[in-house]
Formats: sequence, C-alpha cells, structure tokens
Amino acid sequence: MVQINFAQKEIQCKIVYYGPGMSGKTTNLELIHAKAPDGHRGDLTSIATTGERTLYFDYMPLDLGQIAGISTKFQLYTVPGQIYYKSTRRLVLQGVDGIVFVADSSAAKLRENKESLADLEDNLKEMGKTVKDVPIIIQYNKRDLPDAMTIEELQSELNPHGFPMTEATATRGEGVFPTLKSLAGMVLESVNKGGLATARARTSRRPARARQTVAAAAPAAPTTPARTPPSGGGGAGAAGSPPSSNPTPPPADTPSTGAPTTPTTPSAPPPSAPTYTPRALQDRVVTVKDLNSGRHTKFLMMCGLGILIAALGYFVATQF
Repeated sequence: MVQINFAQKEIQCKIVYYGPGMSGKTTNLELIHAKAPDGHRGDLTSIATTGERTLYFDYMPLDLGQIAGISTKFQLYTVPGQIYYKSTRRLVLQGVDGIVFVADSSAAKLRENKESLADLEDNLKEMGKTVKDVPIIIQYNKRDLPDAMTIEELQSELNPHGFPMTEATATRGEGVFPTLKSLAGMVLESVNKGGLATARARTSRRPARARQTVAAAAPAAPTTPARTPPSGGGGAGAAGSPPSSNPTPPPADTPSTGAPTTPTTPSAPPPSAPTYTPRALQDRVVTVKDLNSGRHTKFLMMCGLGILIAALGYFVATQF
C-alpha cells in the first residue's frame, strides 16, 4: 500500500521481485544496489542459505529523486523461490504496489515459471486482489543461455494477461534498470490515479466544508427592504405633485411586501436569585411596646413592688 506523507512531501512504494528459484531476483537487486548513487540507496539486507541464495527476502530502499516536488522512495524486496516457502512469499507480498516477475528464459525452467505464476495469482487472491489490481511487469532474464526460449514462445506460455515485458541478462547488467524504470512509472501512474489525486481532493475539500459550517452557524445579515416607487402609474407629476426627492425609508423592522413573517415569541427573563429584605427596627419592637401598655402588666408590677416591701420589712424586724 502506497504511503503518502504530504507534510514531508514523500511517497513510499513497495516493489517485490517474484519468480522461481535461481531466476535472477537477487542478482537484480545486487546490481541496482551497486549502480545506484550512494545518496539514493540504503543498505542491502540478504539472508542466504546453501540450498538457495535467499531464504526469506532481500530488502533495499531506493530514492529515485523528486517528481513534481514530491520525493519518491521505493522499497525493493525479493521472495524465496522455493515452492515450500509459500507462507513467506505471501507475507512479503503484503502491501505490495508493484511486482517484477523474473522468469528464467531456459526451456528447462518453463514448468517452474508457470508454477510460480500460479502461486502469485493464488497469493494475491488470498489477499483479496487479482493480477489486474497490481502493476506487474515480466522480465525474461538469462537471455544469454543457449537453450533460451524465444520471446514469442515465452509470451505465449507465460503472459496470457498481456503484462508489459522486458528482456534482461542480470549478470551483465542488461535490462535491469529499464525493468525497474518501467515498473516505477506504472506504480506512480497508479498512485496518481487512485491514491495521490484522491488524497489531494480529500484534503482540499476539508477547508470548504469548514467554511460552510461557519457560514451556516453565522447569523443572517439583515436585508434592506426595497423602496416602493411612487404610485400613480405615470411617474412624476401623475398625481399633480412632484414626488419627494428624499423618500423616507421604511422602518428597519418592517418586513418586505409579500414576505411571510414569523411571529417572534418573547423570551422569558431568566429567574433571579431570591433576595432577603430585613424588616425595619420599629417593626420588630411593636410587639414589646404593646406588652408594656396592658392592665396585666401594671398589676404584676404592683404585686412585685408589694412583695419587695414586705421582704424588706421582714429583714429589718429580724435583724434589729
């Protein structure tokens, strides 16, 4: 899957070299790594065994410069060609953007080429894709072998889908870079049609939607009602007096003629917090004043005074 980073203006694409064992996949990567400029290539990682040169995959990042101001970087992989490494090949194919099928031109390798092509179709089908969904180019390698089949025979046997094809002799460096250049152009064209253009359109639509949201949330500007021409049908002087040169405009809140008016419901004022109003001082002493002015109060005062005098007389009599 193509990775597009608009902030860094960078596109990363994944290309996988597919084909039977010993067909020249790793030789293609080694030559590309040797011929590419130092500043435009990364390290070549390879895991080799005695039975076959590549057990898992070869990997090499390659920077092909800028296209329309966007830096394009390709990650090149190869897969093990032995048939019993099918799960490994399927794993390497995940997220592929372009495939170089490296076919061995030898007539003795025709059956292995067909088995590898059928394996490629099966792996893509399990990923939910077909050979028409991914840019694919066939490289007929080892054209220098004495038993190499003709291009017409190879096309008839190995290319029923009509993929673009190139001829190569990877050990001599012939046809290696033309194959990569052709596939890179196919991948970038596919990205521009289905990935880059869609992503650019998606990012350009976001500000428009934001502006529409702001415009919908903003209150509508008041419209000034149109001035009504003077009646009379004959223009100036039809009613016997010239029209006023400075007609008085209608009030701002007067709706235009013929426009439906919507009654506005006055909004209720927000409830206010309860307030405490203290009573006046004279209101609080009224009750006390009324108690002192009754007959019962005078009687009680006389009784208390008499009791006080009697107690005083008893105290004096007992002491002296």
